[in-house]
Amino acid sequence: MTTLDQFIHAATRDNTRLSYQSAIRHFEIEWGGFLPATSDSVARYLADHAGKFSTNTLRQRLAALAQWHISQGFPDPTKSPLVRQVFRGIQTLHPAQEKQAKPLQMDQLEQVICWLDNTINTSHAANNRPSELRLTRDKALLLLGFWRGFRGDELTRLEVDYIEVVPGAGMTCFFPQTKTDRQLRGTHFKVPALSRLCPVAAYSAWVELAGICSGPAFRAVDRWGHVGRKGLHADSVIPLLRSLFSEAGITSPLDYSGHSLRRGFASWATSNGWDVKSLMEYVGWLDMKSALRYVESADPFGQARIEQSISGIPPLLPFKQKSVT
Repeated sequence: MTTLDQFIHAATRDNTRLSYQSAIRHFEIEWGGFLPATSDSVARYLADHAGKFSTNTLRQRLAALAQWHISQGFPDPTKSPLVRQVFRGIQTLHPAQEKQAKPLQMDQLEQVICWLDNTINTSHAANNRPSELRLTRDKALLLLGFWRGFRGDELTRLEVDYIEVVPGAGMTCFFPQTKTDRQLRGTHFKVPALSRLCPVAAYSAWVELAGICSGPAFRAVDRWGHVGRKGLHADSVIPLLRSLFSEAGITSPLDYSGHSLRRGFASWATSNGWDVKSLMEYVGWLDMKSALRYVESADPFGQARIEQSISGIPPLLPFKQKSVT
């Protein structure tokens, strides 16, 4: 790979690159399309997968096809009026309600951490190093993910070299590139040290126990207690969390995902008086819509607010039907 190729490769996030490659492979190999594509073939591709794929998936497939054609110097067929019209028709005939991750509530976080602490102590007493390592890692990942509102892929991309811990005060996590960092200047996230459920203490305990001095912060641990050199894969975070919640006795663990920590923190912050602007600045959202998608109201049905409003209204008198003479 030449220096020029390295720069071009670095301009696109790994997850985006892999998803685009998968989309192109599906269009060309599994569906049997030809590249460069025509607007007619793209429209037929959309029609064939309407109702089978979500509109978000179809939108991602269009983005992948557009990127391929532009990078290869061909006209972009996805911008044609035909493709746009077909896509709008699919949205009309196959409306889909967006499924959101279930937020992890504070009492559930406490329940999981309590189970983790007890199990870590048991593993340490039994000299079960593999179990102690994994559980200590999971505790740090869970608390850091919750209190900082990190997504699952952000947790797997954390590098020890870019983390600065100030004992008793907090820690700073630096990402050279984030989803909302369009200028590629890098982003710093401050994490507070807390009197309980502390993410800083949990992280420090994990890296000290694992002996990690540089490289990925969160790594796999094999059955012999060897800590891997590579970071956890982004796809491993969801099954890891669900397994953890199941072991800790959380109801319906399959309802949770990597976004559950982010939504849980956003809901907790809102119910404790954080305004949307403060929440956006802390988590790193750039627009209001992104923030509101994660906020779970403490009174989602408006029951408490309405009940409070109608409590002062005198009850209606029973209706008496007039007698007919």
